[in-house]
Amino acid sequence: MVEFRVDPESYRHWRIAVDGPVATLTMDVDEHGGLQDGYELKLNSYDLGVDIELYDAVQRLRFEHPEVRAVVMTSGKDKIFCAGANIRMLAAAAHSWKVNFCKFTNETRNGIEDATTHSGQTYIAALNGTASGGGYELALACGHIMLIDDRSSAVSLPELPLLGVLPGTGGLTRVVDKRHVRRDLADYFATKAEGVSGRKAVQWRLVDEAVARPAWAGTVAERAAELAARSARPSGVPGVTLTRLAKQRTGDAISYRHVSAKLDRAAGIAEITVRGPAADAPPDAAAIRAQGADFYLLAVSRELDDLILDLRTNEPALGTWVLRTACVEVAHWAGLARGPVPRVSINLSVRQVADPQLPWTVQAAMAQAGAAPNWITLELTESLLLQNTAAVLERLHALRALGVAIAIDDFGT
Repeated sequence: MVEFRVDPESYRHWRIAVDGPVATLTMDVDEHGGLQDGYELKLNSYDLGVDIELYDAVQRLRFEHPEVRAVVMTSGKDKIFCAGANIRMLAAAAHSWKVNFCKFTNETRNGIEDATTHSGQTYIAALNGTASGGGYELALACGHIMLIDDRSSAVSLPELPLLGVLPGTGGLTRVVDKRHVRRDLADYFATKAEGVSGRKAVQWRLVDEAVARPAWAGTVAERAAELAARSARPSGVPGVTLTRLAKQRTGDAISYRHVSAKLDRAAGIAEITVRGPAADAPPDAAAIRAQGADFYLLAVSRELDDLILDLRTNEPALGTWVLRTACVEVAHWAGLARGPVPRVSINLSVRQVADPQLPWTVQAAMAQAGAAPNWITLELTESLLLQNTAAVLERLHALRALGVAIAIDDFGT
């Protein structure tokens, strides 16, 4: 059972140090601290457990430390920043686990960018060693990338030449769309297993600056101070301590203060109930701050977040709640949209596709939510087509007859 409720005292892979307006987030992965047996997290490679701690650290810096305006993300190991997702972990994982792992990794990277955009915390990737694969993708989520220029450290996306798969957590997208690397250089970069280092990495826009080792510590500190000074993040206000969520998990239920879920594993359904606040809303901002983590909107959001992560990871067979929620969401978007309605993609599990009632379930969910079929795309892994081919194809034809789109979704990392 994977637990998403962590705190800095329980971290095994990250350290947080706050010094006025600058915080340092140090990645120092415990090789023997993997969530599962069968692999070692060497070279600061990561699994879901490492990312869970990072997610928690990002949230705590954002809510608990209003004084922090810049966050330096670096490595506690010499000559290596991060080697990316652990290959042995991925090789042994089921497809559903890989899907959830990459989703959570992407969401964590998005959270870093959101903290910069909406909370005035600029993240600085201080690459004191090589950043490859997911390690470089982590750096790409930061607003400023610094690479130590020591003739050995480089940045790379080696998935294609070494594994024959595309980067799985936004590498090429951020290289081109965020850092505006020329597409021909991005293509070449993705085939260059050893990566790019030093001045060339700066020239190609893969990093913002390359710094010689003797000047490294001073330049990182100087840059962090500069970026912190540019932030408009409010000062002189108290932070919100993110206390541990009160949660109970029994055989067929998960409950929090405001949110609960009944689990019907035989039917593959999770019935989620959200209870409204027991008291009137606080009259002003000061009263909201006084409530801290107990403020209803924050509390219910944290509970829903934890529940969704729990169900998605620990109960992958309970897929109907995802489908119904997605249909409700897209119907809501349609009511707000002034132009074309955004299409929502829903990843189907093996168990869902194996269910003969799937077309009826999809039709009922759309009807209940008021969602049009052309707003929905159902994604499934191509390996499903190799199992019970006739039955799967019959189900797919029935779904297409409803008017929804079908997409084949498979990847390596």
